[in-house]
Amino acid sequence: MKRRKLISVLLAATMMAAMFAGCGSDAASTDAKENADGADSTEAGGVKEFTAFFAVPGSEINDDNEIQQIIADKTGVKVKETWLTGQTAEEAVGMMITGGELPDFIGGGSGQSQLYDADVLVPLDDYLDDYPNIKNFFTQQQWDQLRQDDGHIYWIPQFSNIKGEEKVCTHNDEAFWIQARVLKWADYPEIRTMDQYFDLIERYNEANPTMEDGTENIPYTILCDDWRYFCLENAPQFLDGYPNDGSCIVDPETLTVIDYNTTDTAVRYFQKLNEEYQKGIVDPESFTQTYDEYIAKLSTGRVLGMIDQWWDFAYTAGDAIKQAGLDEQGCDYIPLPITIDESVKNQWHCSGSVLNVSDGLAITTSCEDVEGALQFVDDLLTQDIHNLRFWGVEGVDYNVDENGEFYRTEEQRTRASDTAYKASHTCTYSYFPQYSGTSDDGINANKPDGQANEFFDGLNDDIKEAFSAYGAETYVDMIGTNEAPGAWYPMWSYSNGFTTDTEGGMAWNKIAEIKHEYLPQVVMAKDFDAAWAEYMDAYNSCDPGAFIGELQTELDKRMEEAAKYE
Repeated sequence: MKRRKLISVLLAATMMAAMFAGCGSDAASTDAKENADGADSTEAGGVKEFTAFFAVPGSEINDDNEIQQIIADKTGVKVKETWLTGQTAEEAVGMMITGGELPDFIGGGSGQSQLYDADVLVPLDDYLDDYPNIKNFFTQQQWDQLRQDDGHIYWIPQFSNIKGEEKVCTHNDEAFWIQARVLKWADYPEIRTMDQYFDLIERYNEANPTMEDGTENIPYTILCDDWRYFCLENAPQFLDGYPNDGSCIVDPETLTVIDYNTTDTAVRYFQKLNEEYQKGIVDPESFTQTYDEYIAKLSTGRVLGMIDQWWDFAYTAGDAIKQAGLDEQGCDYIPLPITIDESVKNQWHCSGSVLNVSDGLAITTSCEDVEGALQFVDDLLTQDIHNLRFWGVEGVDYNVDENGEFYRTEEQRTRASDTAYKASHTCTYSYFPQYSGTSDDGINANKPDGQANEFFDGLNDDIKEAFSAYGAETYVDMIGTNEAPGAWYPMWSYSNGFTTDTEGGMAWNKIAEIKHEYLPQVVMAKDFDAAWAEYMDAYNSCDPGAFIGELQTELDKRMEEAAKYE
């Protein structure tokens, strides 16, 4: 039976709205209301206009965006996208539910389960056969994985699909990143372990405490803002040579869930951060800076190293570094294959797609034209529209050589990274379903960052030099690649949907609160052992066994379901 918790959701959201009103958040409340307006309209010329809200930070494009208008001319649809500002995903989604005004399309992020529980999403099952591009976006097994406990499918994960041959040049995921200038200064040494990584940063910063203009370097910073505290807390799983299951480690031999928060490697990792903090290597603003402040800091080129997901900084700080010419000082970031010691093989990068069953693009019950909305999604997945979204306009944003291969000039690449140009010209509809992999023509990558020649030609010189020194041609070459470990992978696609309805979900929520409170204290403590012991006492009081047990049940279920399709 489908969970029915609308009353509790509305009460919680009403309380949250009242709290925000008392804290001077009228602007945030107004934004949420305006963003949630789900009434679609028709522009002059017969173009339908839908609304969309995505519960993640993003950049709005200009109303007269050129490629958006071309797509509108071809599809008959334009979508006004709005993004999360000044609230958490749960807060924004809760306020929309309370107000009863939702956009046509929504991606609720960590608030997705609230939308399902409030019964404000349209079941997609009966529509799929009428939209072949959507229907063929996933296999039957994958669609079945997306069914909720009432048997229906309500959302489409946007980022899980590889068409044709996989083409990967960028490591889009998490890693220890380091600036090219640091590696060049040390004559491109082999850096494999956490200790070697921090030792290099220490030595470089001692010899080069400032940038060329005298600006003081920041040796290492940590992003801890809200849900992005993964940049602090989840490194132990990678250091022990496991892939990103997010919430746990899975032993592939025994299919047993392991808690990475309490391993010997976790102790060594946080003790190392503590040591580096005491030395002045870890940025003292790490635990108070916002995401925007973090990106601004990276954009100056001052930060020598950090842990982060590529997608979390590359298209903001990375582009800013290029636009400011800081790549000429070697300020671009390169991933390193870091583990706890050299005997451990890293699994920072796994090939293949990852299906995130906990979130995706949904259509709300406020949408007055569900068929029109789905037809637009179907049209976005046609090859010509997909090319417009990610390559742009032929002859303007890219060219085609005699072999039919897409490429860009240096001028085109520079424009593509310019914030103003992207706002006025580029329209990727980035949180709608999309493909990576190979175009229908069998030649080109569906996105420029997967086109090997274009990717390499577009690299800044500092990265090219580093790649050459290490015998690499791509970011993936720098750290290596691995097959996805098993049918359970990744477990974060389950834990991301946890609610407090179960003992495991309540434990997960408490653990997050404890980590946010205690881990900064552990890193900054004068007495690490005492701080760690205090943290472990608080951690164990959260009943982590309930959380691990629920993950184990889900893992067993996934393996059982996968066996049906073998």
